[in-house]
Amino acid sequence: MLTPQSYSNGTWVGPTDKATQIIGPVTGKVIAKAGGATLDFAAMHSHAKTRGGPALREMTFHQRAKILKALAGYLDSRKEELYALNALTGATRKDGWVDIDGGIGTMGLFASKGRREMPDGPVYVDGGGEALSRGGSFVGQHIAVPLQGVAVHINAFNFPVWGMLEKLAPTLLAGMPAIVKPATQTCYLTEACFRMIVESGLVPPGAVQLVVGGVGDMLERLGAQDVVSFTGSAQTALKLRATPALMHNSVRFHAEQDSLNATVLGPDVIAGSAAFDAFIREAANEITTKAGQKCTAIRRIIVPQNAMTEVADALVDRLKGVTIGDPAADGVTMGALASAAQKSDVLATIAKLSDEAKCLTGDPEDVDTVGAGQNGAFLAPTLLCCDAPDDAQNVHQLEAFGPVSTIMPYRDLEHASALANRGGGSLVASLVTDDPQVARSFTLASAAWHGRLYINGTKSMAEATGHGAPLPHMVHGGPGRAGGGEELGGVRGVLHYMQRTAIQGSPDVIAAITGQWQPGAAEVVGPDHPFQRCFNEISIGETLHTASREVTLDDIAHFAHFTGDTFYAHMDEDAAKANPFFPGRVAHGYLLLSFAAGLFVQPDPGPVLANTGLNGLSFQKPVSPGDSIRVRLTCKRKTRRTADYGEVAWNVTLTNQNDEQVAEYELLTMVAFERT
Repeated sequence: MLTPQSYSNGTWVGPTDKATQIIGPVTGKVIAKAGGATLDFAAMHSHAKTRGGPALREMTFHQRAKILKALAGYLDSRKEELYALNALTGATRKDGWVDIDGGIGTMGLFASKGRREMPDGPVYVDGGGEALSRGGSFVGQHIAVPLQGVAVHINAFNFPVWGMLEKLAPTLLAGMPAIVKPATQTCYLTEACFRMIVESGLVPPGAVQLVVGGVGDMLERLGAQDVVSFTGSAQTALKLRATPALMHNSVRFHAEQDSLNATVLGPDVIAGSAAFDAFIREAANEITTKAGQKCTAIRRIIVPQNAMTEVADALVDRLKGVTIGDPAADGVTMGALASAAQKSDVLATIAKLSDEAKCLTGDPEDVDTVGAGQNGAFLAPTLLCCDAPDDAQNVHQLEAFGPVSTIMPYRDLEHASALANRGGGSLVASLVTDDPQVARSFTLASAAWHGRLYINGTKSMAEATGHGAPLPHMVHGGPGRAGGGEELGGVRGVLHYMQRTAIQGSPDVIAAITGQWQPGAAEVVGPDHPFQRCFNEISIGETLHTASREVTLDDIAHFAHFTGDTFYAHMDEDAAKANPFFPGRVAHGYLLLSFAAGLFVQPDPGPVLANTGLNGLSFQKPVSPGDSIRVRLTCKRKTRRTADYGEVAWNVTLTNQNDEQVAEYELLTMVAFERT
């Protein structure tokens, strides 16, 4: 008997005699009891705000990213303990890979994003600066800082590990503590993973807490700095959104809801082609993975009218090959639904869908199971066919959250897009086509209704990640029925737990707040050439002003012949003058960059290890023969990469003899951390 516990105020709290009995979906027998204890939600909220939040906000983004990386590694080392519980949920090992390895991988990805795309400081700089005054003494910048409340995560039953980790990773990276509330039916698997997080000792006290059982009055205690992130049904989301405190305090509410996702077979795809076969594989996989209990599963299969019979026959034939039973048994490819109640709900929805669609696969309860008795929550993969989708309502509004999908015909691509959009907003829609123009037309007609468009074809199928796989790099969420929310998406997902603020002031003020030098801010003169100084010695704002160099006509001609760039603006005086952008022959932009490097580079061996990139190059004014250029090289920001070296970003500005700016860019160098 499993007894998952809550984790409140640093203490584990077990189930009581009021606990809910959890019936295993494979055997139909009690496998766990959970909840029943009275938790002090006021104390939990305070514990997170007064201990977890401050401890996280004292760290930089990179420090928090290192915790996520170490945590992902720790969980990976113990994941077989989670797989040992996975089959109890009704999921196969393959299903568990999506949940367990997928969740751990998501945490690792956010660790990488934090190190690579966020600063080694407490303030996230959102975009470039804004000039707010003619003379440059008053500027603006958007920043993001961690919210100072608590993130409450309310998760669904279908992904007990991934569902927790995909929310927890961006929350902790943002610097916000979390209270996790898993669905009771599979909470024992969530609790096992959560317990590992606590046992790792990697997260500070108060940063994470767990509620097994009901949430009591927790939502009523939330305020303006708190966040609720929800995954589940539209009905539950509506109920939660209506909590008076959430509305009164304008608490952020992110909802990722189950939706009527669609897949479309392009009009160019014919039966027997590689693209057609890929379409059939994807559709069948989405019906059977997790026994169809995925928020991204395909619920509507939209195909050309003349392909209906071929698609239906191919799908029915493929679904016949599915082996159903105890997910721990050899050879089983589809397990049980999460509970008997879930099975009943799916059957009831199939009955309503059957008013508009006929079943092509037989009685869904007629199941021959492997290694399981008659009391499990098993259903056969079910394919329905709706021949008149324009007149139908239920197939576009009701979701059977199980191994069920409905095939329907379309007349043309415009009709296919309209049918896909009738779901009222979805997490994902997919299209299989080899015609880029078909993909473009479908995207323009449908993108507004779907959070993600997955477009696959012959060229991409070998590496495509799958219709139903939300990747941490890409946003996950959708409009309308899908909840109107958004999560994941790399750094975008982190910003959901932060406050974007516009700051205005002098360049010195903005630089002090952001930790990044701004044009117009104070310059620092170092004791040596900056290329002879180590990462830990260089100061933000440290600046080198170079001598000037004249650009001659011979320089331009030599560079042109040496590189092969004999564009007329550099070689033909009359043709160059005819160009409204040039006064005559002008220097190559890359000649100016080369001369700039020659002016600011210190050639002796030293701490600078490599030039690793150049960003944001722009040219403001042409340089003519006889003009002179000089360079200002300023340390803009510093990012520690390893124990041995860090990345220094330099603002490089080129000006002419009249102090007019002619070019600007950002130079990236890797610099040794300290002298050896």
